Amino acid sequence: MNKNKTDKIIIILTKWFGITLLAGIIIWGAACFLERLDYEQTNDAQVDAYLSPVNAKVGGYISKVCYKDNQQVKKGDTLVVIELGEYGLKKDAASAELMSSHAKLPILAANEETQIKNIEVIKAQLAGAEARLNQQQKEFGRYKNLLADESTTQQKFDNVSTSLSITQSDYDQAKASLQVAESKLNDFSAQRKAIQAEIKLKETLLQRQELDIRYTIVTAPFDGQIGKKTIQEGQLVQAGQTLAFILNRAEEKWVTANFKETQVAGFQIRQAVSVEVDAFPHEKFNGIIESLSPTTGSRYSLLPPDNATGNFVKIIQRIPVRIKLTDQPAKLSKLSAGMNANVYVLKN
Repeated sequence: MNKNKTDKIIIILTKWFGITLLAGIIIWGAACFLERLDYEQTNDAQVDAYLSPVNAKVGGYISKVCYKDNQQVKKGDTLVVIELGEYGLKKDAASAELMSSHAKLPILAANEETQIKNIEVIKAQLAGAEARLNQQQKEFGRYKNLLADESTTQQKFDNVSTSLSITQSDYDQAKASLQVAESKLNDFSAQRKAIQAEIKLKETLLQRQELDIRYTIVTAPFDGQIGKKTIQEGQLVQAGQTLAFILNRAEEKWVTANFKETQVAGFQIRQAVSVEVDAFPHEKFNGIIESLSPTTGSRYSLLPPDNATGNFVKIIQRIPVRIKLTDQPAKLSKLSAGMNANVYVLKN
């Protein structure tokens, strides 16, 4: 008797449990259906942030790594130190070449001064040659008149004529020597410009070597958090090689949601968005649509699909939508780039 009564109770409880479960499923299904009427949603979404690479500006062997995995850093903090020896030698060589170029200037100045004095001497010689030439020309004119009056001999006239030719030659020689000396002085001026240009080049090379020495110390470009450590002391790195990645804490985070192409027809800029992050299932984050991608996500792939090849299978494409989070920075600070999210866009 008691057994039959117990069986009836179990049947009744099972019946009511089934009815309650069915009602719950119906209510949940109705709620989801109504929610889909009010929202466009996707679970193909992630939190994004700017992750900046820290690159080596010069190559060499790493002498010291000054950070650890996931370390917080300040702008200007030393991250990596590259061995200095080779760059120090290059700087010394550039400095010596610059000193050598500077040393040419006093020598050139002395040669210019000497040449100026030579020009003064030649000018004095030219003035004397010109005076003798004038005198000899007058003498030649007198003897020419005397010879016409038959007051002198042909031999004396020939001697005066020969003296005039010699004096003229001396004058021409002095004049040519002055031109050569002045031309050489101009050559010194051109050499000075060439040396000054050489000094400017050597100064630039020295500055470059000093810059390379500064580049051997790699510092944090801004406040942020370093990611995974991937380098070790003694490792050879090349110029341009990525040494670490740093997350800029000052930059805002956003969500990239990949909606189906059939969902985005009614999307508008600044449309309200609700975001749920898997890491914080009981907390909602608010945002707005900031922009929509001009192409589907597949167009950014290494081998975008080509439907003209004949192997056409229609697949619903997804459009990346950038969502700006509008909550307070303190609330958003807990989010990390790469976290999965569910995004709900309120229909207009």
